[in-house]
This record gives sequence, C-alpha cells and structure tokens, in this order.
Amino acid sequence: MNQEEAKLTFEEAMEKLEEIVLRLENGDVPLEQAIGLFQDGMALSQLCGQKLEQVERKIEMLVEENGALKKKPFLAEGATQES
Repeated sequence: MNQEEAKLTFEEAMEKLEEIVLRLENGDVPLEQAIGLFQDGMALSQLCGQKLEQVERKIEMLVEENGALKKKPFLAEGATQES
C-alpha cells in the first residue's frame, strides 16, 4: 500500500475497491493486469478493515443504569475488553 492509498477515506477506498471488483468480474482484463488489480484490491480491503477497527475502538454506547445514562465502550462480537 502506498502513501496515497493510506490517505484515502473509508468511502474512497470502498469506491476504488468496488471499481476493481467490477473490472475483474467483467473478465475482459488481461491476466497480468488482473493480477495487479487483485493485489490493489487486497490492499484496499486491508485498509478498509483497519479503518473500521479504528472506528470500532472509538465508538461508545450509552447504557441506562439505575435511571442514569452512562458511557461504555462498544465491544464488537468476539472482542474482549482490556482492563
């Protein structure tokens, strides 16, 4: 992944990834170019995953306890809270 890709927003990376998928699904790309597109797509997929993980760590849930709202960290399925 180059620096230009690292600066992409999640939405921009997803858009580029969707374009790559469409080109590969059409099947009219030479093999060498298809391999390059696949590698670019994998890098974009990894970037999107990293950005989602960053957002998950920032999300907090508002939970009502004893009539008061309290902030608690959001834990994705399978995640454990570090104490």
